[in-house]
Amino acid sequence: MTDPVTAWHRLAGDTVLLDGFHALKHALRFGAEVPVAVTADRAAALALADELAPDVRDVLAGLLSEVPHETYASFVPRPHPTAVAALAVRPSRSSGLAKLAAEPRRTPVVVLDNPRNLGNAGAVIRLAAGFGATGVVTTGTVDPWHPTVVRGGAGLHFATTVERLAVDELPPGPLFALDPEGDDIRGVKLPDDAVLAFGSERTGLSAELRARADHLLSLPMRPQVSSYNLATSVAMTLYHWSLGAPASL
Repeated sequence: MTDPVTAWHRLAGDTVLLDGFHALKHALRFGAEVPVAVTADRAAALALADELAPDVRDVLAGLLSEVPHETYASFVPRPHPTAVAALAVRPSRSSGLAKLAAEPRRTPVVVLDNPRNLGNAGAVIRLAAGFGATGVVTTGTVDPWHPTVVRGGAGLHFATTVERLAVDELPPGPLFALDPEGDDIRGVKLPDDAVLAFGSERTGLSAELRARADHLLSLPMRPQVSSYNLATSVAMTLYHWSLGAPASL
């Protein structure tokens, strides 16, 4: 059996960090390839699996290696309360692009236009996975597979498709961009193949994406309230879409 510390150091530069029990649990549920997983307290981690994830308990038992807490802590940016970490193989870009481009598409794609907050991006990926969205695409410089984004998404990157693209590379489908000056979303039925775009937390939609949009939509908001959190805006929009979609989740 390969020493887990040796394996970690060998793989760390080319894999996805799963930071915490819940990220590992979700990644395994959705088919991630996990070559190494460690914990500072194996008994506690397996007890947590018995309680919260019996479906992957046996897989976890075969994967998890106990290491000293100092060793575990050296593998992560900051120790997670569950003291669990793992490395997963990132899905191939070609596979992700093929899934985004496949037609007909039965669920929307969410686009985050030049997001700046990594935690917000992770929260959106978690939402998209929960709604069964086809994927989440980011534009700009932020890597949507950054460890902080994966932590914020609780490992649910593996439950959807996550890629970074330029605006002119966005997937096919009518592009609905959220903007305060747009039409009230309550009067619009969002099609299943919609591309739903959201601007950055500070600057909103880029001029390039706005020019590509087929429709501008706004969320209902009380006057003098400046804005919603990004993840809240995505949740409201996906929920509005889901009201007209088949109850298949």
